[in-house]
Amino acid sequence: MRETELLRLTRAALTVRLRPAIRKDIVMSKAVTRCRWAEGVSREYIAYHDKEWGVPVWDDRRQFEFLVLEGAQAGLSWSTILNKRDGYRRLFAGFDPEKVARFTKKRIEKLLLDPAIVRNRLKIESAVTNAKAFLRVQKEFGTFCDYVWQFVDGRPIQNNFKKDSDIPATSPQSDALSQDLRRRGFKFVGSTIVYAHMQATGMVNDHVTGCFRHKSCAALAKNKG
Repeated sequence: MRETELLRLTRAALTVRLRPAIRKDIVMSKAVTRCRWAEGVSREYIAYHDKEWGVPVWDDRRQFEFLVLEGAQAGLSWSTILNKRDGYRRLFAGFDPEKVARFTKKRIEKLLLDPAIVRNRLKIESAVTNAKAFLRVQKEFGTFCDYVWQFVDGRPIQNNFKKDSDIPATSPQSDALSQDLRRRGFKFVGSTIVYAHMQATGMVNDHVTGCFRHKSCAALAKNKG
C-alpha cells in the first residue's frame, strides 16, 4: 500500500480515537469525567488520556517518539499503536533520533519481521527518513522543540470544546506545520497526522471542557520545560 493510500485512511482512523468501541470488560470510571473517547477501550488507553494526552512536551526525544508513533498509526487505531509502544521503544533505540537515523537497509529488513511493531515498509522507512530530517531541524534551530512550538507562538492553544464531536481533525496551524515538515523532507506528516501530534504533545489542549484534564493541562501550559 502506498503512502498516499495510507494517508487517505488516516482521518477515519483518527476518528476512531474520538469514538472508540466500548468494551464491557473495561470498567468505566465514574469518579471523574473524561473525554468520551478515552473510556471503555482499555486501562492503558485511560492512563494515556489521564497522564499524557495534552501535556506540553518540551523534550526533543519525546517529540520524536510521537512523530514515529503518529506516523505508524496511519490507517490504524491508536489503541493498536499503544499496544505496540513498548515494541517501538525497544526496536527504535529508545526513540533516539541519532541512532534511528543510522538504521541500515539490513536493520529495516529485520524490523519488518518483528510483530512487536507495525510491519509496514513505508512506515518503517519513513521513521528513518524522519530521524534524519529531525536532526537537520535540530542543527538549524538548536532544538526540534524550538522549531515546532513556533507554529503555535510558543504556547499551547487552549480550546474550549464541549463535546468530542466538536474537535476538528486539522487546523490552520497543523496545515502550516504539515506543509513545512514536508518541505523539510518528513514523511507521513499530513495535516491530520500533524494535528494528532499537536494534541498528543500539548501544543493544543483539546480536552473537552467537562473533562477533568482540561484545567490541569491548561495550568501545565504556563510552565515551559
